[in-house]
Amino acid sequence: MTHLWLRAEQRLNEDRVGLTPEGARALIASGIRLTVEDSPNRAIPIDGYRAAGADIVPMASWPDAPRDAIIFGLKELPEDGTPLVHRHILFGHAYKGQPAGRVLLQRFKAGGGSLYDLEYLVDHDGRRVAAFGYWAGYAGAAVTVLAWLAQQHGEKCGPVGVYGSRDALVSALDDALDTLGGRRPNAIVIGALGRVGRGAADLCEALAIPVTRWDMTETAHGGPFPEVLAHDIFINSILAMPGCPVFVPADTATQPRRLTAIGDIACDPTSHFSPIKVYDRTTTWDDPVIRVHDSPPLDVMAIDNLPSMLPRESSEDFARQLLPHLLTLDALDQGVWGRAFKTFQNHIAGV
Repeated sequence: MTHLWLRAEQRLNEDRVGLTPEGARALIASGIRLTVEDSPNRAIPIDGYRAAGADIVPMASWPDAPRDAIIFGLKELPEDGTPLVHRHILFGHAYKGQPAGRVLLQRFKAGGGSLYDLEYLVDHDGRRVAAFGYWAGYAGAAVTVLAWLAQQHGEKCGPVGVYGSRDALVSALDDALDTLGGRRPNAIVIGALGRVGRGAADLCEALAIPVTRWDMTETAHGGPFPEVLAHDIFINSILAMPGCPVFVPADTATQPRRLTAIGDIACDPTSHFSPIKVYDRTTTWDDPVIRVHDSPPLDVMAIDNLPSMLPRESSEDFARQLLPHLLTLDALDQGVWGRAFKTFQNHIAGV
């Protein structure tokens, strides 16, 4: 019997989950054994999983799970250096040259475990089958607007937190923008046809912020892109990959520009392929922007777990997308799981 172990997220400000109680009920009905770790922070309470028939165990007990259990979480594992002996489903961030990613792969190699990276869970055409992208775009654009708003008051954006719903988020931002007497920034979203870009553009539209939507057609010439500097806000929704154009060169801060707030939602600052060259580290909920230039200001937002600002909505959306594939866990060597495992094998061979 396939045994899926849903671990609690141990990262600060991470309330999301990749499986709802309704999904838990469907997995159990299909013959999959389900264990769920308790969590004080998960956006969906434990009682629903218990009612669905899952076994409930203490938080962070997954290292002692049976060797044949498949450990399922979203964000990174604790960085304690221990060898990883299980099969893990998570966002590994390990295949683009990230320093921490190499360490993670070394842990899998040492323990004999396997990584089924959710970012590389793709169909026959190479399209991801489940993603948080829309809500990352929505929340990331919101925080970037908050950064721009703070600048209008001569300040740097302060801590951000969880919102109970999309409506609550939009209402809070609308109220803050109204303090400017109806003035609105303008924004450009690159990658506007993808999930992330659609979410970012939708947030802008909800706030009556004029938004320019660019995708591959507009960026095919490879740059430079002076149009980016002509907007107040730039939202990057393009993953860092070989061949990705540079949208914000290293000297941008000192160039003539209207641009003062950048939201790097793809958030791969340590990748060689990052299209934004003015910063080198991610930001946090407590300190959401890096100020890379003072006058005029230029702030970069690069929080890497943005969907958790809307944890319930983003969890339910992602879980709905992923459930049909979790129901095929009995065939880990086939379909999306087989492709993800081959990707892991290709990368671990070089570690």
